[in-house]
Amino acid sequence: MSDSASAFAPASIGNVAVGFDMLGLALAGVGDRVTARRTREEGITIAEVRGLDGEIHPYLSTDPTQNTASIAAKALWDAYGNGGGVQLDVHKGVPLQSGMGSSAASAVAATVAVNALLENPLEPERLLPYALEGEKFASRGVHADNVAPSLLGGLILCPSVLLPEVIRLRVPPGISAVLMHPELQVNTAHARRGLAKGYSMEQWLQQQGYLAAFIAACASGDTTLIGRSLRDVVIEPQRSAAVPCFDAVKEAAGRAGALGCSLSGSGPSIFALCEDRKAQNIASTMEQACRSLGIECQSWVSSMHADGARLEG
Repeated sequence: MSDSASAFAPASIGNVAVGFDMLGLALAGVGDRVTARRTREEGITIAEVRGLDGEIHPYLSTDPTQNTASIAAKALWDAYGNGGGVQLDVHKGVPLQSGMGSSAASAVAATVAVNALLENPLEPERLLPYALEGEKFASRGVHADNVAPSLLGGLILCPSVLLPEVIRLRVPPGISAVLMHPELQVNTAHARRGLAKGYSMEQWLQQQGYLAAFIAACASGDTTLIGRSLRDVVIEPQRSAAVPCFDAVKEAAGRAGALGCSLSGSGPSIFALCEDRKAQNIASTMEQACRSLGIECQSWVSSMHADGARLEG
């Protein structure tokens, strides 16, 4: 058994437009890091939480009952720890309330780090229920569309009716994900409460059709069908007004050749899928559209095969 371990967990794109609460995609290049150390004292503690600038985070709590990292770590340690406790250092790389799976990345990184301290570490797939405990605290529900891809990588189908089982989907070669994060915040829990409680049969059937077609298109590598099916007719219309740059960015991505563009999770981040050769130009075009409205932003380009969480050091 190790006395300490550090893990990195990537950001993620929740919903992927067509699969509300049941489809997620790992995003390379940005994520959270958590270091876990064994202690003689029982229980889970947090030594510090640092932000994007490397300084002590001004908002996130070190109270172990109020942080997704410690809540997830406690769930795993309570189940498999063999005495003593664990102290965590949390280093945020994912902006808060960004639609990039920030709370999920912390929960996953902590779970993977603590797992390495166990006498008999679990396989990654078996860690999902424990990481979900942390995410449940943040989103007030059990939704794996950020946790599962952050933990396992790639494109993951994870409807709640199948949990803890998830399905890793095939993804076509030559397709990239572009994610642009405007300097705005959207609270996921608040965004969920604002959604309509009922939908028409026509809306339900239309969205189910797009989801089925998108999964089939990814499996067959049919990029034309990806472009036809990467649509959200239920959730996006309700949430896009909360992101002032959304319409301009989506239009710009389409003009630049994106296969499709939508909100990442509840926003404000916006993602597009596109051919690899167009990705950098589409990222620049999306940024320009955002900045033209006076909103600062940054972007990342990621393979649809991005890796999930990993131990470091």
